[in-house]
Amino acid sequence: MPNSRAKGNNYEVKLCNELKEFFPDVVTSRSESKRTDDKGVDFCYTGIFNIQAKAVEKLRGGHHEILKRMPKEGINIVFHKRNLKGTTVTMTKQEFYNILELLKDDSFYDTYFKGVKGYHSVR
Repeated sequence: MPNSRAKGNNYEVKLCNELKEFFPDVVTSRSESKRTDDKGVDFCYTGIFNIQAKAVEKLRGGHHEILKRMPKEGINIVFHKRNLKGTTVTMTKQEFYNILELLKDDSFYDTYFKGVKGYHSVR
């Protein structure tokens, strides 16, 4: 069984490989930028997203504290993986609304929600 540091590093590499579908140049901040890593951001070249990866059973301080320590610019996201529980993705409510605003200008809503009961176009 890997120690917690190795478990975290392995999760970062796995998540980095998954993120390549969306951000082809993504790399871990450990390999690219100590300054970025020191800001609590685990990946470089992810556009407006600051992503922190956690592979622990209990988050010391919780999601709120992690998000609070992350950079003020960009959209901060925490991936939290727990054994046998899966992975959750957490962000602030305002950042979620910011993403919805970005999507509002695209055909996203009409593509995915047209015909869905209760859906009303925001345009």
